[in-house]
Amino acid sequence: MGLYEKYVVPHIINCACGSKPIRYQRKKVVPLCEGTVLEIGIGTGLNLPYYDASKVNRVIGLDPSEASWKLAGERAKDVAFPVEFVGLPGEQIPLADQSVDTVLVTFSLCTIPDPMQALAGMRRVLKPGGKLVFCEHGAAPDADVQAWQNRINPVWKVLFGGCNLNRKMPAIIEGSGFKIADLQTMYLPSTPRFAGFNYWGVAQAA
Repeated sequence: MGLYEKYVVPHIINCACGSKPIRYQRKKVVPLCEGTVLEIGIGTGLNLPYYDASKVNRVIGLDPSEASWKLAGERAKDVAFPVEFVGLPGEQIPLADQSVDTVLVTFSLCTIPDPMQALAGMRRVLKPGGKLVFCEHGAAPDADVQAWQNRINPVWKVLFGGCNLNRKMPAIIEGSGFKIADLQTMYLPSTPRFAGFNYWGVAQAA
């Protein structure tokens, strides 16, 4: 990992992923989490203020960035439940089978090199009846926007820590063994359309 990815990218992502439209999306999905929660790509802890402390026992945050952990640790001081940070890539989940009630993934599947492998790991650690709560940006439904996403994506990935603009998130989620129980989509306001098409909802192991 170069100096740019190690020290600059976490701050860029912290700023971009903390914008008002994205904060609003977080408010929609994070309160759906229950019990022991595994948060994939916890990053700088932007989701922590939105958990419902009356429903959450513990949050285990998985993230490969040490710089992000430091920022997340500051936010973790203000929550009423324990937060544990695990510094491993999103594809590697060092937890026992069927050990968590909820997996939360927000704006992270776009950066994981092999998202289907990562989702298979998430499915492995979920208890029977557990749920995957997700909110991701990805491929837009409009052909002209999707064409721009495909053009921009190679440069975008370099600038934003491996983030992909054009992944078809529902197909990736269901292709990894989940069944989506609830799915909503929209272009986020005040966001460039090539980066602003959002998918969010809940899935369970098929």
